[in-house]
Amino acid sequence: MAGGGVSPLGAAPPLWYHRDLSRAAAEELLARAGRDGSFLVRDSESVNGAYALCVLFQKHVHTYRILPDEENFLAVQTSQGVQPKRFKTLPELIQLYLQPSQGLVTTLLLPVEREESAEERDYSDGEDDKPPLPPRSGSCGSSLLSTEAPSESAPVGNGLSTISHEYLKGSYALDLEAVKQGASSLPHLNKTLVSSCKRLHGEVDKVLSGLEILSKVFDQQSASMLSRMIQQSVSQGGDQELEHLVTKLSILKDLLSSIERKALKALQDMSVAVPSIPSQLSPRHSKAIPVQAFEVKLDVYLADLTKIGKSQKHTLSVDVEGGKLVVMKKMKDSQEDWATFTHDKIRQLIKSQRMPSKLGIVFEKEKDRSQRKDFIFASAKKREAFCQLLQLMKNKHSNQDEPDMISVFIGTWNMGSVPSPKAIGSWLLSRGLGKTLDEMTVTIPHDIYVFGTQENSVCDKEWVENLRAALRDYTELDYKPVAVQTLWNIKIVVLVKPEHENRISHVGMSSVKTGIANTLGNKGAVGVSFMFNGTSFGFVNCHLTSGNEKIHRRNQNYLDILRQLSLGDKQLSSFDISLRFTHLFWFGDLNYRLDMDIQEILNYINRKEFEPLLKVDQLNLEREKNKVFLRFAEEEMTYPPTYRYERGSRDTYVWQKQKATGMRTNVPSWCDRILWKSYPETHIVCNSYGCTDDVVTSDHSPVFATFEVGVTSQFVSKKGLPKTSEQAYIEFESIEAIVKTASRTKFFIEFYSTCLEEFKKSYENDSQSSDNINFLRVGWSSKQLTTLKPILSDIEYLQDQHLLLTVKSLDGYESYGECVLALKSMIGSTAQQFHTYLSHRGEETGNIRGSMRVRVPSERMGTRERLYGMSAVQDTNDPDATTSKNSFNNPAYYILEGVPNQSAVTPPCSASSSAPSALLSVFFQMC
Repeated sequence: MAGGGVSPLGAAPPLWYHRDLSRAAAEELLARAGRDGSFLVRDSESVNGAYALCVLFQKHVHTYRILPDEENFLAVQTSQGVQPKRFKTLPELIQLYLQPSQGLVTTLLLPVEREESAEERDYSDGEDDKPPLPPRSGSCGSSLLSTEAPSESAPVGNGLSTISHEYLKGSYALDLEAVKQGASSLPHLNKTLVSSCKRLHGEVDKVLSGLEILSKVFDQQSASMLSRMIQQSVSQGGDQELEHLVTKLSILKDLLSSIERKALKALQDMSVAVPSIPSQLSPRHSKAIPVQAFEVKLDVYLADLTKIGKSQKHTLSVDVEGGKLVVMKKMKDSQEDWATFTHDKIRQLIKSQRMPSKLGIVFEKEKDRSQRKDFIFASAKKREAFCQLLQLMKNKHSNQDEPDMISVFIGTWNMGSVPSPKAIGSWLLSRGLGKTLDEMTVTIPHDIYVFGTQENSVCDKEWVENLRAALRDYTELDYKPVAVQTLWNIKIVVLVKPEHENRISHVGMSSVKTGIANTLGNKGAVGVSFMFNGTSFGFVNCHLTSGNEKIHRRNQNYLDILRQLSLGDKQLSSFDISLRFTHLFWFGDLNYRLDMDIQEILNYINRKEFEPLLKVDQLNLEREKNKVFLRFAEEEMTYPPTYRYERGSRDTYVWQKQKATGMRTNVPSWCDRILWKSYPETHIVCNSYGCTDDVVTSDHSPVFATFEVGVTSQFVSKKGLPKTSEQAYIEFESIEAIVKTASRTKFFIEFYSTCLEEFKKSYENDSQSSDNINFLRVGWSSKQLTTLKPILSDIEYLQDQHLLLTVKSLDGYESYGECVLALKSMIGSTAQQFHTYLSHRGEETGNIRGSMRVRVPSERMGTRERLYGMSAVQDTNDPDATTSKNSFNNPAYYILEGVPNQSAVTPPCSASSSAPSALLSVFFQMC
């Protein structure tokens, strides 16, 4: 916030100030006010500590930036050469512009207050009980600490919980009022903390005494110094009880962080004369994958069928370690005929859409000649297992130094504040209910494991070691930790195969609190991001507000996390995290429920009829309305709801829960979910999505999903840096956008990409029109658009690159919509058309189309086939098979296009395509 010692808002926030209002929401409020001179002030979306003054005049919204200077004075941004008028506070600034003829488009007349529904004013986290305490960081540190009886430590936590709850419900308001009056301290909070920590003094003294004894044994030199420090801290009595406690805790922290190191050194010195015992643990290697055989039938055309009499039985044996496929045909008289194909002779796999168990294999017979054979597997699951093994074989035996494809395991589990059982193999191996892996591939180790847990009371170190030990048992590999991030009892752990450890870089971690009033961390999210060679990954584990009726609060939790989680490339900070990563995975206890009578739900579950339940799933319904998870994907759920089970069993749902406010109904629901969003023209396939049926310690079942993900290498050109004559160019012929706004300002476009040395921007748009007050069409001709020069010109590099575009206003430099474009399909000698949607802060805000080409010099056209490109999907006669699903259903667009609202079709909830609205395509064609 601007303002130094004096708050820029004055003693209390004025009614016209909206602290965290988006640009789009501000325009909606002003449109509802409807009168010229209506105004409000919100935080700027482009500059921290700045504000935006939004004014309505002749049905259009005009935005003025209010910027702080070096002395924290505020001023409305003016044209170059015009002396700005400076103010200490926002109210003083607004007071001036309430007077006529001050340079604004109109005089400020009507302040617009923020409109909040009862749902929007609800800042609870859905829990009727008192909020839990954050876990104590020392919960699994020294064994000395763990010898304390649980009954002694329990009252400390319960007492603090009660006192904190009382403060939040009562004294909190008194402190808030004191701050408004200019107070610089919080007397009621201080009193609460002192009362809460009375028992903690005694507990800390006990631990310090024990550590003092250990220190005398292992480090006599510093033992006397420690005794003096403890004595000094004890002598700090009087009124400063909190300072006294903090001093003791500081001493305790230093002791705990050093005692083990000192003890280890002392014991090592003592054992110098003792001969070392050779370790019985040898480095472990991954288990060899056994040869797997698949019984199939050769699918033949009718003409061939008359020759051979009937469909022939074959056995396909995949030798991953040996790098070969044996095709064996069973003949009459029990004779067998077989052919062996090495990995490099298998050119392509073609999956049939019409028949999920059918697969075409293209073999290389001779030079420039190939042969295709179609086989029918016992099931679609067997076909997928065969494809996975063949992909693995190609990966293992390719001549590439770096992988083209990796497998990723995502797991989410609300542990119910109970430690997990030792046997969690079904979770790690994707066994249980739903879409599971075939037994032939279930034990193949994944390259990356990501575990998201909620209500996990196990300390970080112990939890990570438990997971690594479990993986070691099943894979014989020692997985390496990439990152661990914790917010109270919400945790995310990322583990990677040892061989990939040096391929991971740029690791980032972040967390966001969304508990009561967004201040407590019992609800919220933790995230991890990193680069795997040249591919960016993001992972978000969240625990959202509970309660059937808290849909709006959950939606707001999601939007807060989307905007506030600080992950990925800092240069992309103007984009929300859904556009910062090649692949983003979002999972956790999302807490969305089923809107149906409990008895009906139970009846459908008993009959294993999940389709009617999916239609009333709150998350699916909110996604259909574009309220959350815009253009994310989720695999079909074919398993029963994962919450709320009776602990110790998976046979019974417990749908009534006693709370402080009375009996609460928790209908069985798919609370635990895994979704993802990937850049266009990238490779990602979900191979499993289900839940375990044998892990019963919690009232939630663990959920798993596995993915086959295409990755890129850190590209190094074999031809060196390009000469001027060999430079690749990205050229735009035109760009046109429809933006949802009542503003009539000018716009420019910023271009971001890892293939550019720095971001570039266009000139302002040179065409502008509107047929609807709430929408604006803006256009740029080629002379307004800059030519982009990639840092490398090789086609092999460019076909993996993407451009991020953001449409920004000239008046406030704020984004009105962002999108991502793949360069791959734009490469060529002639311009190609692109057409996609714009979004901002999780909301779809418009549409953009244009014409561009990526020109690559002929000397740089050499490329290679990606291993994941070996698989293809065979088209069918179904016209929907290749049509991108549409998830844009804003009725205002239908008005703009002259298309009646009745033609709107509710989109499927699983839509994740980056293709724009089909109706907007009609609009563009009409234009």
